Amino acid sequence: MNTIFAQPARPSRRGFTLMETVIAIGVVAVLLTTFLAVFGPASSSIRRALSAQEAGRLTTSLERELRTLRVGPDDAYENSFHKAFEWIRDSGKPEKAVLVYNYRGDPKTIREDASLEPFALQTGQSGRDFILQPAVRRRGDAANDLRADLEKVDGRVYLVRMTQMIFDDAQDPVLIPGTHGEIKNMHSHDPIDNVISYPGAIIAYTADFYALKSNSWDYIQRLDLSDTDPEDGNPDSLGKPLFSRNLGVRR
Repeated sequence: MNTIFAQPARPSRRGFTLMETVIAIGVVAVLLTTFLAVFGPASSSIRRALSAQEAGRLTTSLERELRTLRVGPDDAYENSFHKAFEWIRDSGKPEKAVLVYNYRGDPKTIREDASLEPFALQTGQSGRDFILQPAVRRRGDAANDLRADLEKVDGRVYLVRMTQMIFDDAQDPVLIPGTHGEIKNMHSHDPIDNVISYPGAIIAYTADFYALKSNSWDYIQRLDLSDTDPEDGNPDSLGKPLFSRNLGVRR
Protein backbone atom coordinates (compact mmCIF):
# COMPACT_ATOMS: atom_id res chain seq x y z
CA MET A 1 0.00 0.00 0.00
CA ASN A 2 1.45 3.26 -1.03
CA THR A 3 1.53 5.94 1.57
CA ILE A 4 1.44 9.47 0.37
CA PHE A 5 3.09 11.97 2.71
CA ALA A 6 1.83 15.52 2.50
CA GLN A 7 4.54 18.07 1.82
CA PRO A 8 4.62 20.95 4.33
CA ALA A 9 3.42 24.18 2.92
CA ARG A 10 6.18 26.66 2.15
CA PRO A 11 5.60 30.25 3.14
CA SER A 12 5.39 32.51 0.19
CA ARG A 13 8.19 35.07 -0.09
CA ARG A 14 7.38 38.47 -1.41
CA GLY A 15 9.85 41.38 -1.87
CA PHE A 16 9.20 45.09 -1.95
CA THR A 17 7.67 46.45 -5.06
CA LEU A 18 9.34 49.33 -6.89
CA MET A 19 6.64 51.70 -5.68
CA GLU A 20 7.15 50.68 -2.03
CA THR A 21 10.92 51.20 -2.36
CA VAL A 22 10.44 54.67 -3.84
CA ILE A 23 8.04 55.62 -1.04
CA ALA A 24 10.48 54.37 1.64
CA ILE A 25 13.33 56.40 0.13
CA GLY A 26 11.08 59.45 0.04
CA VAL A 27 10.18 59.08 3.73
CA VAL A 28 13.87 58.76 4.68
CA ALA A 29 14.74 61.86 2.65
CA VAL A 30 12.00 63.89 4.37
CA LEU A 31 13.19 62.76 7.82
CA LEU A 32 16.82 63.59 6.97
CA THR A 33 15.85 67.05 5.70
CA THR A 34 13.85 67.70 8.87
CA PHE A 35 16.77 66.56 11.04
CA LEU A 36 19.22 68.89 9.28
CA ALA A 37 16.77 71.79 9.47
CA VAL A 38 16.38 71.33 13.23
CA PHE A 39 19.92 70.41 14.28
CA GLY A 40 22.02 72.05 11.54
CA PRO A 41 21.73 75.61 12.95
CA ALA A 42 22.47 74.28 16.44
CA SER A 43 25.68 72.62 15.19
CA SER A 44 26.71 75.85 13.46
CA SER A 45 26.07 77.77 16.68
CA ILE A 46 28.27 75.34 18.61
CA ARG A 47 31.09 75.78 16.08
CA ARG A 48 30.74 79.56 16.27
CA ALA A 49 30.76 79.44 20.07
CA LEU A 50 33.90 77.33 20.10
CA SER A 51 35.55 79.71 17.63
CA ALA A 52 34.57 82.71 19.75
CA GLN A 53 35.93 80.99 22.86
CA GLU A 54 39.21 80.21 21.12
CA ALA A 55 39.51 83.76 19.76
CA GLY A 56 38.91 85.17 23.24
CA ARG A 57 41.57 82.91 24.74
CA LEU A 58 44.16 83.89 22.13
CA THR A 59 43.37 87.59 22.50
CA THR A 60 43.58 87.48 26.30
CA SER A 61 46.91 85.66 26.15
CA LEU A 62 48.36 88.31 23.83
CA GLU A 63 47.13 91.22 25.94
CA ARG A 64 48.51 89.64 29.11
CA GLU A 65 51.92 89.04 27.53
CA LEU A 66 52.25 92.64 26.36
CA ARG A 67 51.72 93.74 29.96
CA THR A 68 54.31 91.32 31.36
CA LEU A 69 58.08 91.65 31.66
CA ARG A 70 59.81 88.28 31.87
CA VAL A 71 63.19 87.73 33.46
CA GLY A 72 65.67 86.84 30.73
CA PRO A 73 63.88 87.45 27.41
CA ASP A 74 62.65 90.94 28.38
CA ASP A 75 65.65 92.26 30.30
CA ALA A 76 66.39 94.86 27.62
CA TYR A 77 63.03 96.62 28.03
CA GLU A 78 62.58 99.54 30.41
CA ASN A 79 58.94 98.65 31.04
CA SER A 80 56.05 96.71 29.52
CA PHE A 81 55.04 99.66 27.30
CA HIS A 82 58.52 99.57 25.78
CA LYS A 83 58.06 95.84 25.12
CA ALA A 84 54.64 96.37 23.51
CA PHE A 85 56.01 99.19 21.30
CA GLU A 86 58.68 96.92 19.81
CA TRP A 87 56.51 93.80 19.57
CA ILE A 88 53.78 95.69 17.67
CA ARG A 89 56.28 97.38 15.35
CA ASP A 90 58.33 94.26 14.55
CA SER A 91 55.66 91.54 14.50
CA GLY A 92 55.76 91.27 10.72
CA LYS A 93 59.43 90.28 10.65
CA PRO A 94 60.00 86.49 10.41
CA GLU A 95 62.84 86.64 12.93
CA LYS A 96 60.55 88.49 15.38
CA ALA A 97 57.33 86.56 14.68
CA VAL A 98 54.89 86.48 17.61
CA LEU A 99 53.45 83.00 18.28
CA VAL A 100 50.50 81.99 20.48
CA TYR A 101 49.82 78.41 21.55
CA ASN A 102 48.82 76.01 24.34
CA TYR A 103 51.31 73.47 25.63
CA ARG A 104 51.46 70.86 28.36
CA GLY A 105 53.27 72.52 31.24
CA ASP A 106 54.71 70.83 34.31
CA PRO A 107 53.36 72.65 37.41
CA LYS A 108 56.23 71.24 39.49
CA THR A 109 58.95 72.94 37.42
CA ILE A 110 58.97 76.70 36.84
CA ARG A 111 61.45 78.49 34.60
CA GLU A 112 63.30 81.66 35.45
CA ASP A 113 60.85 83.70 33.35
CA ALA A 114 57.89 82.28 35.40
CA SER A 115 56.64 79.99 32.61
CA LEU A 116 56.27 76.25 33.17
CA GLU A 117 58.70 73.70 31.84
CA PRO A 118 57.05 71.35 29.31
CA PHE A 119 55.68 68.13 30.79
CA ALA A 120 58.26 65.46 29.97
CA LEU A 121 56.10 62.31 29.88
CA GLN A 122 54.00 61.24 26.91
CA THR A 123 50.97 60.35 29.04
CA GLY A 124 49.35 62.00 32.03
CA GLN A 125 46.13 63.54 33.31
CA SER A 126 45.36 67.16 32.59
CA GLY A 127 45.00 69.17 35.80
CA ARG A 128 46.84 66.61 37.88
CA ASP A 129 50.06 65.74 36.05
CA PHE A 130 50.22 68.68 33.65
CA ILE A 131 48.48 71.99 32.96
CA LEU A 132 47.45 73.28 29.54
CA GLN A 133 49.45 76.47 29.63
CA PRO A 134 48.78 79.38 27.22
CA ALA A 135 51.98 80.94 25.94
CA VAL A 136 52.96 83.89 23.76
CA ARG A 137 56.56 83.93 22.57
CA ARG A 138 58.56 85.78 19.99
CA ARG A 139 61.09 84.15 17.73
CA GLY A 140 64.59 85.11 18.76
CA ASP A 141 63.63 85.45 22.43
CA ALA A 142 64.41 82.38 24.57
CA ALA A 143 64.65 80.18 21.48
CA ASN A 144 65.42 77.04 23.48
CA ASP A 145 62.28 77.47 25.58
CA LEU A 146 60.18 78.04 22.45
CA ARG A 147 61.57 74.92 20.82
CA ALA A 148 60.88 72.82 23.92
CA ASP A 149 57.31 74.18 24.16
CA LEU A 150 56.56 73.32 20.53
CA GLU A 151 57.27 69.65 21.20
CA LYS A 152 54.44 69.64 23.77
CA VAL A 153 51.93 71.87 21.97
CA ASP A 154 48.27 70.94 22.41
CA GLY A 155 46.31 72.16 19.40
CA ARG A 156 47.51 74.64 16.82
CA VAL A 157 50.13 77.37 16.83
CA TYR A 158 48.96 80.83 15.77
CA LEU A 159 50.96 83.73 14.42
CA VAL A 160 49.99 87.29 15.34
CA ARG A 161 50.76 90.30 13.14
CA MET A 162 50.05 93.65 14.78
CA THR A 163 49.53 97.00 13.10
CA GLN A 164 49.19 100.32 14.89
CA MET A 165 45.93 102.21 14.40
CA ILE A 166 46.01 105.96 13.78
CA PHE A 167 43.38 108.66 13.47
CA ASP A 168 41.86 109.14 10.04
CA ASP A 169 42.38 112.74 8.84
CA ALA A 170 39.08 112.72 6.98
CA GLN A 171 36.98 111.19 9.76
CA ASP A 172 38.70 112.14 13.00
CA PRO A 173 38.29 110.59 15.60
CA VAL A 174 37.89 107.37 13.59
CA LEU A 175 40.84 104.98 13.93
CA ILE A 176 42.20 103.17 10.88
CA PRO A 177 45.17 100.80 10.43
CA GLY A 178 48.42 102.63 9.82
CA THR A 179 51.48 101.29 8.04
CA HIS A 180 52.45 97.80 9.10
CA GLY A 181 55.92 97.75 10.64
CA GLU A 182 55.83 101.38 11.76
CA ILE A 183 54.77 103.29 14.86
CA LYS A 184 53.57 106.85 14.31
CA ASN A 185 52.11 109.80 16.15
CA MET A 186 48.44 108.82 16.15
CA HIS A 187 47.35 112.36 15.17
CA SER A 188 50.11 113.83 13.00
CA HIS A 189 51.20 110.47 11.52
CA ASP A 190 54.86 111.38 11.95
CA PRO A 191 57.05 108.24 12.25
CA ILE A 192 58.36 107.49 15.75
CA ASP A 193 61.80 105.88 15.97
CA ASN A 194 61.74 104.77 19.61
CA VAL A 195 59.41 104.48 22.56
CA ILE A 196 60.93 107.53 24.33
CA SER A 197 59.80 109.77 21.47
CA TYR A 198 56.27 108.40 21.42
CA PRO A 199 53.98 111.22 22.63
CA GLY A 200 50.83 109.29 23.51
CA ALA A 201 49.76 107.28 26.53
CA ILE A 202 48.17 104.53 24.43
CA ILE A 203 49.12 102.54 21.36
CA ALA A 204 45.98 101.35 19.62
CA TYR A 205 46.57 98.39 17.31
CA THR A 206 44.83 95.69 15.37
CA ALA A 207 45.99 92.10 15.84
CA ASP A 208 45.56 89.61 13.00
CA PHE A 209 45.67 85.92 14.01
CA TYR A 210 46.79 83.29 11.49
CA ALA A 211 46.76 79.51 11.99
CA LEU A 212 50.13 78.04 11.04
CA LYS A 213 50.20 75.00 8.79
CA SER A 214 52.61 73.14 11.07
CA ASN A 215 53.70 73.26 14.72
CA SER A 216 57.21 71.97 14.02
CA TRP A 217 60.31 73.93 14.93
CA ASP A 218 61.74 73.51 11.41
CA TYR A 219 58.62 74.98 9.80
CA ILE A 220 58.61 77.97 12.15
CA GLN A 221 62.31 78.52 11.51
CA ARG A 222 61.53 78.85 7.79
CA LEU A 223 58.47 81.11 8.16
CA ASP A 224 57.99 83.35 5.13
CA LEU A 225 55.91 86.43 5.92
CA SER A 226 56.45 88.23 2.62
CA ASP A 227 53.46 89.83 0.89
CA THR A 228 54.06 90.17 -2.84
CA ASP A 229 51.51 88.19 -4.86
CA PRO A 230 48.97 89.63 -4.47
CA GLU A 231 49.99 92.51 -2.23
CA ASP A 232 46.96 92.46 0.06
CA GLY A 233 48.50 93.04 3.49
CA ASN A 234 48.64 89.34 4.37
CA PRO A 235 51.59 86.92 4.11
CA ASP A 236 51.36 84.96 0.88
CA SER A 237 52.16 81.68 2.65
CA LEU A 238 49.40 82.11 5.27
CA GLY A 239 46.52 83.71 3.39
CA LYS A 240 43.87 85.70 5.25
CA PRO A 241 43.75 85.82 9.07
CA LEU A 242 41.29 83.63 10.95
CA PHE A 243 40.15 86.68 12.88
CA SER A 244 41.26 90.16 13.91
CA ARG A 245 40.86 92.19 17.10
CA ASN A 246 41.25 95.91 17.75
CA LEU A 247 43.17 96.35 21.00
CA GLY A 248 45.21 98.89 22.93
CA VAL A 249 48.14 99.02 25.31
CA ARG A 250 48.59 101.76 27.91
CA ARG A 251 51.73 103.22 29.46
